[in-house]
Amino acid sequence: MTVIAARLYRDGVKLTDVDLAQPLPVPAAGELLWIGLHEPTENELAPIEEQLKLHPLAVEDALDHRHLPKIEAFGDHLFAVARTVHLDDDEAAKTRITYGNTAIFMGKHFIVTVRHGSMRDHSPVRTQLEATPWMLAHGADFVLHAILDFIVDSYLDVIDVLEDRVLAMEDRALDAFLDREQTSAVFSLRRDLFRLQRVLGPMQDVAARCMNLSLPQIDGDMVPYFRDLHDHVRRADYRVAGLRDTLTSVIETSGLLEQQRQGAITRQLAAWAAILAVPTAIAGIYGMNFDIMPELRWRYGYFAILGVMTMICLTLYVRFKRAKWL
Repeated sequence: MTVIAARLYRDGVKLTDVDLAQPLPVPAAGELLWIGLHEPTENELAPIEEQLKLHPLAVEDALDHRHLPKIEAFGDHLFAVARTVHLDDDEAAKTRITYGNTAIFMGKHFIVTVRHGSMRDHSPVRTQLEATPWMLAHGADFVLHAILDFIVDSYLDVIDVLEDRVLAMEDRALDAFLDREQTSAVFSLRRDLFRLQRVLGPMQDVAARCMNLSLPQIDGDMVPYFRDLHDHVRRADYRVAGLRDTLTSVIETSGLLEQQRQGAITRQLAAWAAILAVPTAIAGIYGMNFDIMPELRWRYGYFAILGVMTMICLTLYVRFKRAKWL
C-alpha cells in the first residue's frame, strides 16, 4: 500500500499528518480527516475499516477495481466509485484508453480515497484545497465534489485529444482512401469511445444522485456544485457521442469513395471493352474460312476494313470521352 497523504484539518487548515500505523484521531466538530491510499490490500485497509466503521460490502467493492461508477449510502457514510481514464500514446497510429478506479468513503468528518490503476493521484486537488482553506472548511462533501470534478476534468482532457485525432482521420478519409492500418485505427478508436460512454452513463447517475437532497451526508448548499458536475459529465457524454458519429461518417465516407472509385474503373473497363469489341468482331467475321464473302477479293478491301474499324473506334472513344467514361 502507498499512502499518498493522511492529514487532519481544522477549519480548512492543516492541523497534523496522521500516522496510519497508530490509532486514527477522532475528528471533532470543524475537523476533517482526509486519507489517500493507492492500491491497498484487504489487510492494510482493515484497520481503517474498523476504526472508521466502514461497511464491509463497501470495503469489498473498494478493493475490486472493475466496478462501474456508482454511489451508495451505508448508514452514516457514503461510498462512491469513479472510473478514471488515461490516454496511452505509445503508438501514434492507434489510441488506447486505459482505465483506473477510485473508491471514496465519505463521512461527516472524514474522507478516504482508494485508487487502483489510476495514472493521476489527487495531489493537485489536495494542494488546491489546502491553498484555499475557506473552501476546504466546507467539509467532506466539498472534498468529494472536488475529487469527482477532478476526475471528470480528466475525461474532458482525453476527449480534447481524441477530437483532434478524429478530425485528422476525417481529413485523411477525404484526401485519400484509408488503408488497412488506418481503417483498423478508426474501428479501434470507435470501440474505445463506446467503452468510454459506458463509464460516462453511470457517472451521470452518480452526479445526479449527489444533487438529491435525500442524502444526509451532503449539505443542501452543495447541490449547485454537483449540478455543475452533472453538466460537465453530460457535456462529455455528448461530445463522445458526437465523436462516435463522426467516426461512423468517416467509415461511410471511405466506403462511398471506394465505391465511387470502383464505379469509375468499371466504366473505364466497359468503355474500352466496347471499343475493342468492334475490331474484334470485324476481324472475327473476316477470319472465317468462307470462299464467298463481301469484298473478300477486293484489292483495297484490307485497307477499307482497317479504315472502318478505326473510324468506329474513334467515334466510340469520342462519345465515351464526352460521357466522362474515359
